[in-house]
Amino acid sequence: MSRKNLAVTAAFAALSLATSAFAADTLVAAKVAAPPNASRGAADPAWAKAKPVKVALIGGANFKDGATAAVLKAVYSGDTFYMLVQYDDPTESVRRSPYQKQADGTWKMVTDPDDAGGDNNKFYEDKLGIIWNINDSIKGFNEQGCAVACHTGEGKPFGNKYTEKAGEHADMWHMKGSRNGVWGQVDDQYVDNTRYDKDKSPNAGRKGDPGGPDYKAFGPVNGKPEFMNKDGKAANKGGTYWLKASDKAPFDDSKFVPGDEVASIIVAPYTGDRGAISSGMKWVDGKWTFEFSRKLTTPSKYDVQFSDLGRTYGFGLAVYDNAQVRHAYVQEPMHLTFQK
Repeated sequence: MSRKNLAVTAAFAALSLATSAFAADTLVAAKVAAPPNASRGAADPAWAKAKPVKVALIGGANFKDGATAAVLKAVYSGDTFYMLVQYDDPTESVRRSPYQKQADGTWKMVTDPDDAGGDNNKFYEDKLGIIWNINDSIKGFNEQGCAVACHTGEGKPFGNKYTEKAGEHADMWHMKGSRNGVWGQVDDQYVDNTRYDKDKSPNAGRKGDPGGPDYKAFGPVNGKPEFMNKDGKAANKGGTYWLKASDKAPFDDSKFVPGDEVASIIVAPYTGDRGAISSGMKWVDGKWTFEFSRKLTTPSKYDVQFSDLGRTYGFGLAVYDNAQVRHAYVQEPMHLTFQK
């Protein structure tokens, strides 16, 4: 066979492989008359109308062999898009670096001794990330997946997220279980081509959409946590590992004994562009169920716009098991289409 024919054969084989992968990893949003009710979870009748897509995720800290499997469904109703994601996670993780009372009566923040900087894998929270290619602006994303925006090393143990060129933007839906999840929201973020700089841009290209406020960590005062929940409960005895402003109270050390833990963060609901995505979350018997909803179109330039239901939209999926950054991810490029 001639060199030219070999090249043609190889090209057709590659095209065939890409087409089969595209079909296998295409999520179709079914059109439904009535939107799913988040209180019913995956049992809502609307989800029965959507074809499930099962994907394998690899490379994540704390998952068995670094892997898990997820099932995705999508529907739309009226002017709103809905997505359901379920995956196996044997533990519900909410213990995000709390303060703990020691045997001698002092207080200490519980931290991962192996954390080399922004890499907590022992005392964190479960999270989920979905990243969308805005206007197909990111070269290679739809064909290779969201890994085209991942860059290892560069000053961090697990690397950085940014696009290669100016004008390439991704919409990132970042579900943080112990922060925005408690408000029924997703942190609506975006990714641009900003490179990592320890002082000027520690998060590289990952940024929050306009709006806020974000969560706030609080430090110890005179060696003790500054605040506690007004109910006086330790987080590990029926309390919470986060504080809402309405539940915040001055700290009273007399209410706690050695081994008790209290939150180290104050959480608040997002407003503006950053609060555009609603969510529901539930962990039962080793499985997470997340539901997301957002308007098909928004006024924000930082959001993917599902304005053309005849188009295909590229996206990626990652899940985190008690890990700050070491997520399990889908290797193959994912795609979303809409049923007419």
